[in-house]
Amino acid sequence: MNENFDETMQYVVCIDNSDYLASLEKHKIYQVIPDEEATIDGDIRIIDESGEDYLYTANRFVYIDVPLAVKKSLALAA
Repeated sequence: MNENFDETMQYVVCIDNSDYLASLEKHKIYQVIPDEEATIDGDIRIIDESGEDYLYTANRFVYIDVPLAVKKSLALAA
């Protein structure tokens, strides 16, 4: 099991990648990095295509419920 696995981890799907074509893929699942200050400002911190975490406006994404088996699979891919 990947040591980074956390069953409470949240995921989103990108619904708008305009202006960020190299950093975000539309319809792709992204891991959310908890960031309370970003949330207050209407942003979301995710791990993007660069493999690093960055802030984007939250309205570019939709939170999704991910089954535990998928969370485990995503953690292994990270």
